[in-house]
Amino acid sequence: MTGRGCVVAGGGPGGVMLAYLLGRAGVPVTLLEARRDFDRDFRGDSLHPYTLELLDQLGLAVGLLALPHHKARYFRFHTPAGSLTTADYGRLRNAFNYVALMPQARFLDFLAARFAALPGCRLLLGAKVSDLVREGDRVVGVRYRDEHDTHELRAAVVVGSDGRFSKLRRLADLPARSLGATSDLLWFRLPQHETDPPDADVDLFFGRDHYVGLLAGPQGWQVGYSLPKGGYPAARAAGVAPIREFVDRHVPWLADRTHLLTDFAQTTLLSVDISRVDTWWRPGLLLIGDAAHVISPVGGNGILMAVQDAVAAANHLAPALLGSGVSDAVLQAVQDEREPAIRSVQAQQVQIEQRAAHARHTGRPVAPPALLKVITAIPGMRARAAKANAYGPFPPRLNSLR
Repeated sequence: MTGRGCVVAGGGPGGVMLAYLLGRAGVPVTLLEARRDFDRDFRGDSLHPYTLELLDQLGLAVGLLALPHHKARYFRFHTPAGSLTTADYGRLRNAFNYVALMPQARFLDFLAARFAALPGCRLLLGAKVSDLVREGDRVVGVRYRDEHDTHELRAAVVVGSDGRFSKLRRLADLPARSLGATSDLLWFRLPQHETDPPDADVDLFFGRDHYVGLLAGPQGWQVGYSLPKGGYPAARAAGVAPIREFVDRHVPWLADRTHLLTDFAQTTLLSVDISRVDTWWRPGLLLIGDAAHVISPVGGNGILMAVQDAVAAANHLAPALLGSGVSDAVLQAVQDEREPAIRSVQAQQVQIEQRAAHARHTGRPVAPPALLKVITAIPGMRARAAKANAYGPFPPRLNSLR
């Protein structure tokens, strides 16, 4: 017997946003998160103008932005040939003309608390999905384990938003197809000083074989050091000295604190992936976010894509759940709406990965194309680039769910 409402498995940005939007529309929702909290380090921290405008539409932006965050205005490249600003969010003509850099855990804590306060909505932490419940070929619920027992939970639809290593994707036999990432990233933190460049926000510093990405934030600088795919064992064997030397050479104003990086235990490896499943659904089951398509950290738009998946899914699922039910056509409609945007973003990211791999293979500096300097000098291009990154391709609008 099919249950009512929706089960959302996975408490990342897409899952929590979808759960909130459905709950706000009057749909009974249970949100399952395998961990006991949302506190993970070095996850995406970028809240783009689209996301901030959505939260404002929901009446949540003021409360969220009362939490510590950094307003990033610029996206810059620094190369051996000089520096260039590729995007200036300050030129956007709206109230949120910046990218808010906030620890993802704080964003999720904030939104999950608002979700849990809605009537008919439950947040279950430490709830690990172990299996799908099926009737024939239709998914009608999940089995999950907590610290006490195994439970069965039935619903009219199950949404898998459980990330790049999605358990629901494996259980539903929806394999992801790799599109060819060639890099990995080592993340670590360094403190911010008052003497740091005041306009440093989101910056990439390019050198031979590697680049360094900097993200400002309330917890100091997040520093990402690029590695060739599979290069972690060699980097670990070499120790942190080559990383410190690269940062000292290419980001000299950080040289007074790189000595604080003393051990590889202070770093976190992010294995970069670009992949997606061909079909995002099975009868009674929908995948969104990284469960359906893994986005590279390049451009910092993983959260944006997941949030937009949630908006599109809520637009289609809420009326179906409150009406005649979730048909296969409803699930396909979500994929049909979102897949063009995902394909566009991933195609750009694959090009960047291929360019970096070619540079390493030929011994050239890992750097953006020279033509970019000419393009960004054209009047209005920095504003256009900011708008493109702020909203992504084909951004969905939230229907009036309630």
